[in-house]
Amino acid sequence: MQLVHLIKANTRMEFIELKRYLPNTLSMIITFYFIFLAMFFGISIIGDPAQADQNIQFVIVNYIFWFLTIMTLQNIGFTIMSEAMRGTLEQLYMSPLGVWRILLARFVGYFMIHGVIIVFLLFITMFTAGQWLHLRPDITIPLLMVTIVGMIGVGFMLAGACVIFKQVQAFLQILQFILMGLTFVPLSVAPFLVFAPFVKGVDMIRFIMIEGYTWPDFAWYDYSALILNSAVYLAVGIAVYLKCEKIAMERGLLNQY
Repeated sequence: MQLVHLIKANTRMEFIELKRYLPNTLSMIITFYFIFLAMFFGISIIGDPAQADQNIQFVIVNYIFWFLTIMTLQNIGFTIMSEAMRGTLEQLYMSPLGVWRILLARFVGYFMIHGVIIVFLLFITMFTAGQWLHLRPDITIPLLMVTIVGMIGVGFMLAGACVIFKQVQAFLQILQFILMGLTFVPLSVAPFLVFAPFVKGVDMIRFIMIEGYTWPDFAWYDYSALILNSAVYLAVGIAVYLKCEKIAMERGLLNQY
């Protein structure tokens, strides 16, 4: 019950911040929309006309997941950095619920609010391109939830690094291009990426939205690989964060910025 109240409070906080800093929120949406336009017109002008429709659908799906992964993975890290800048990081560690639960609740609230923005971007990009994907929420939502679990694990790893080093903006900027590679490269081209976080889930949802796959079209290996991948990254991510937190406490780094 405490976790539910924590999620509600952090969801409300995220909504208030987006509303209070509305120009920044709008500029974020417009920026990512113009990035899609650049990709769309690039494919329309340079790409093979015979495969233009399939390539545009491919870009729409990958672009949406790129936006999702950036928002997801950077959220927990930026939370630590912003709390350290405000001088309120130590106050979080005074909570009886534990900081990792607070970070998890903030992520859930952040994802719920930004999920609306992502859906809006998805529809506006499909409308702009004139390409309508197979959304199939009965399949995509469960697979997306499992995929998000792995993303949370990676986010906790980044949070652990932020607790110790505080300033990791340069790495987070580089991470955007790494995430682009992970979301845009299909497993058929690089099968070894099945061991990378969230790539398997993105690949499965890509088949659903572009090729119209359903539950029976995937093998038991696909579901097993996705669930195992997400569970391992979540467990490792929380373990890494708790270890980094312990190191920061032993070295007295929480009150430093």
